[in-house]
Amino acid sequence: MQRVGNEHDWKLLKKRLPGWQEAFMASRIEEYVKLLSDETKLASARFWQLDKMIKEDRKKTGVIAEMSHSDKDLILLNLLREGAITESDLEGFSEELIETVRYFYKKSNGRKK
Repeated sequence: MQRVGNEHDWKLLKKRLPGWQEAFMASRIEEYVKLLSDETKLASARFWQLDKMIKEDRKKTGVIAEMSHSDKDLILLNLLREGAITESDLEGFSEELIETVRYFYKKSNGRKK
């Protein structure tokens, strides 16, 4: 992926990322609560499923992101792929960055189908 974006994009990402991460983690917690409240499953099954979910979530950009000025496009792309943000959340970033992220997002979604 070609690195794109400018200083404005970097500042905007640093400003928005904490809120996106908080919202993503809140949505994950809702899923954990739903799982833990499912009395149709054994406690052990719920425990191990929760353990698996948390281990997977810990690796996601919506939880933790290694911030690098040159990786802003990858950070946004990962957030989109994880469902932590939507394409409308890209509003305000440079057109070049938005187009690049959308291109690779659509390309990666095409492979999943």
